[in-house]
Amino acid sequence: MFTRLMRHIHPGEELSFTYRAQGYGPGSTGVDPAIFTGQENAILDFRFSPSPQLTWYFDHHVSAFPSPADRVTYEERSQKGDSRTMFHDGAYGSCTKLIADIGRAEFGLDTSGESELIRWADMIDTAGFPSAEMAVARSEPVLHLMTVVEHQGNDAFLQTMVPRLLEEPLEEIARGPDIEAAFAPLAAQHEGYVELVKKHATVKGDVVIVDLSSVVVDVAAKFVTYSLWPDSAYSVVLSVSPSKCKISIGYNPWSPIPRRHNIAAICERHGGGGHPVVGAISLPADQAERARKLTNEIAEELAV
Repeated sequence: MFTRLMRHIHPGEELSFTYRAQGYGPGSTGVDPAIFTGQENAILDFRFSPSPQLTWYFDHHVSAFPSPADRVTYEERSQKGDSRTMFHDGAYGSCTKLIADIGRAEFGLDTSGESELIRWADMIDTAGFPSAEMAVARSEPVLHLMTVVEHQGNDAFLQTMVPRLLEEPLEEIARGPDIEAAFAPLAAQHEGYVELVKKHATVKGDVVIVDLSSVVVDVAAKFVTYSLWPDSAYSVVLSVSPSKCKISIGYNPWSPIPRRHNIAAICERHGGGGHPVVGAISLPADQAERARKLTNEIAEELAV
């Protein structure tokens, strides 16, 4: 969506784009300013950077600003000049829809051709699926593409995929042989993950705790606990990889129980972040015991 916006703002110009995937890890505070080497540099759907080289910003995470000073910098720069180029709105479900709506309202971007892309992106990012079963089964081709992006969406993948999404229909790409070939092994691992969750889960009140710190998990699928325990309100999942311990926390969007906690605020207290309904915390890989303790503490807090 941002590439479309740039093409719209600069019609007739020969533009080139470089896409970089970003992720959170222990001690991570955001994007390394050293990668801001373009004439225009954008952060999309990720934490804000006060770097003067940053020229565009779109995000919808309530934990977008690593510090109060960063928020002040954003406020100052987002209001600077006649044309705004920095936008943050924590009320949005997805960054894709935020860019599309701002693009139309502020810059006159025609997004009618991207209605399906926007619809799916918003459904995925808001967990707006009709049921947990749909999210877990992933039978729709677009959810195959989603799975591949989640697990293989590095710089090289994005550099190839974004131009395709600009020219080819979303459904056609999702049904392509390359996506299906990449999805097949991930689907098999997904089935194994479901069995691991069943084996390692405990339930405390309306909170499902899954401690996977004793096993190696290559694919950690979302929404599994909500499908297995549909009456639960929250899930707290601990997984360990060679690079980090990750605590994933979420509110069951299909739960009959109203949400009682701001998950982003809980995660921010421990160096993580996210949204009011979902978030995560990363610790160094050698701190599994601390991660287990923190997992249980958060589960107890959510149960109140």
